[in-house]
Amino acid sequence: MASGALVQGSKDLGASEGKGLHIGLWVAQVLLALVFLGAGLLKSFTPVAELQTKMAWIKDGMDPLVRFIGVTEVLGALGMILPTATRIKPWLTPLAAVGLALTMVLAAMTHWQLGEYPGIVTNVVLGGLAAFVAWGRFGKAKVPAR
Repeated sequence: MASGALVQGSKDLGASEGKGLHIGLWVAQVLLALVFLGAGLLKSFTPVAELQTKMAWIKDGMDPLVRFIGVTEVLGALGMILPTATRIKPWLTPLAAVGLALTMVLAAMTHWQLGEYPGIVTNVVLGGLAAFVAWGRFGKAKVPAR
């Protein structure tokens, strides 16, 4: 009897840990979606000349690159939420997370080259959150497809 209670207790503990991981992943996914949706829409629709006054890394002639980055950030933001929420191809969420983490690595390298060291902190935090989502949704807390 006592061993049965111990086993039952450990099952409950595992279930609550799994639920906590899912909640943590959802919080990270929503935060990433909000940040990247905002940044992506800004880069996608704001005139590049105006963006140059706000972002030192944007130089003349970079219009296509800025727009490409904006669109990929918007797609990454959508990938954080839609596949998991709808359970339609939920394996796309960790792929989107890997893409956003890679984006943050490249952004950090750009900030490093420009000597914008405080900007790297944001890249590390967002990249870390994206890596956490990729890790969790690839293995520990997969969301089953419909």
